[in-house]
Amino acid sequence: MNTLTPTLSHNIRVRDLLLNALTFSSGAIDAISFLALGKVFTAFMTGNIAFLGLRIAGAGGPGCVAIFVSMAAFSVGVYLGTRTVKRNGHEGTGIWPRRVTTALGLSLLGHAAFLILWFAYRGQPSNDAAHFLLGFWAIAMGMQSAAVRSLHVDGVFTTAATATFIFVMGDLVNWCESAEERMRLWGVLISLFLGALAGGLLLVHAQIFAPVLSFVVTIFVVMTAEITFRDRVATDNVTAPVLAGLNRVR
Repeated sequence: MNTLTPTLSHNIRVRDLLLNALTFSSGAIDAISFLALGKVFTAFMTGNIAFLGLRIAGAGGPGCVAIFVSMAAFSVGVYLGTRTVKRNGHEGTGIWPRRVTTALGLSLLGHAAFLILWFAYRGQPSNDAAHFLLGFWAIAMGMQSAAVRSLHVDGVFTTAATATFIFVMGDLVNWCESAEERMRLWGVLISLFLGALAGGLLLVHAQIFAPVLSFVVTIFVVMTAEITFRDRVATDNVTAPVLAGLNRVR
């Protein structure tokens, strides 16, 4: 039985579209950072932790400085993003609280700083510049991760797909998710793949413009969220209990 109002269903579909767009962006970012910035990720911290272990073991891998810069900057981004979405210790309510849009808007500063330095080096950064670039993007990805986490959408993180993959494969056994939830999870996995594909293609065929893609996608997300959810104050008291009930069922 569908207990969702048409407005709430529409808002959920828009939210899922924006989550797919953010996942697409992070897929492109990780592809570009891995291929062009010293084989280090700026969103996928699991990979960086594994690389660090390989490096310490003497088995090769990316440089320790690059790994530590990315991990430290990502941590800073998560902290800043969490502080933004949890002012006074409380999160906003509704499908997409204004603070989530604010955090994503602030993450654009990291994207913009990356682009400025990237264009200054004409897409061919030195090793030292690459460390700054990793830091800018990792901060942006950390803020994005914190913002998305505050939405409490099961299995969706936009900067990593392991949890999503577990949810999808587990559902093949239990078949307990709704068609909408399955579509959401598959959408995240497909978006990550397409983002990495797009980032790789741009890096091969138009390297200097490759990072622009993620910047534009994030701007699209921020603008769409602001337009779609700007009347959230009037609907929060209605949507919050419904969402809480759905989360309890899941």
